[in-house]
Amino acid sequence: MARKSLVGVVADELLDRIVAGEFPPGTVVPGELELSAKHEVSRMTVREAMKTLEAQRILSVERGRGTFVNPLNRWASLEAVLRAASEGKNDAAASVQLIELRRMLETGACELAASRVSPEEIDQLQVYLSAMQKAHDSNDVGAFVEADLGFHDVILHASGNVFVAVLFEPLHRVLETRRTQTSQIPDIQRHAIGHHRAILKALEAGDSPRAREAMDAHMQQTLDDLRTYVLEA
Repeated sequence: MARKSLVGVVADELLDRIVAGEFPPGTVVPGELELSAKHEVSRMTVREAMKTLEAQRILSVERGRGTFVNPLNRWASLEAVLRAASEGKNDAAASVQLIELRRMLETGACELAASRVSPEEIDQLQVYLSAMQKAHDSNDVGAFVEADLGFHDVILHASGNVFVAVLFEPLHRVLETRRTQTSQIPDIQRHAIGHHRAILKALEAGDSPRAREAMDAHMQQTLDDLRTYVLEA
């Protein structure tokens, strides 16, 4: 295996340990000697792997003290942050912040989509909404999540802004994980269907302010449901 590939493997394995909570923010990671024995690689490989994580601001070196794990809000790697959000221990904070991000981006996308959505995209939204209702009635969580994600994806593309869809693409895996968790609850499904129906009506009417308000109301309900049924349960 080439050195670069091996360095990447060790960096990924160390990141996995950080994300799993083995080394929480503010703690010192083991030294090169211990890590080289743990991962069965040379100290040089460990050193380069740690430099990789340092460049991503996941780790910071304090001379004379050691190498520390930085708080998540200082990380500069989107991929690493997404891994922490989907696999990490600070589940509650990550879930809330993900909805906050969606609220900032999706309300604007929905507002744009109201004036740009095509008849074919309206038809797609109706199909996804019907699929959500059918999945809810049959208690098919997987189908519900698939239709839910599809509905939002149509709106993102209907916004006509190429950056919106590109920004959301890396979030897909995290969104699927979160939706599968929350969509286990029938009441959350029912609330989502109602809000999706209101969003679709606003888009059909070509009413941009109403579409933005409908998506914002959906995001607020999503946040409320998360806190009521998941975080406080």
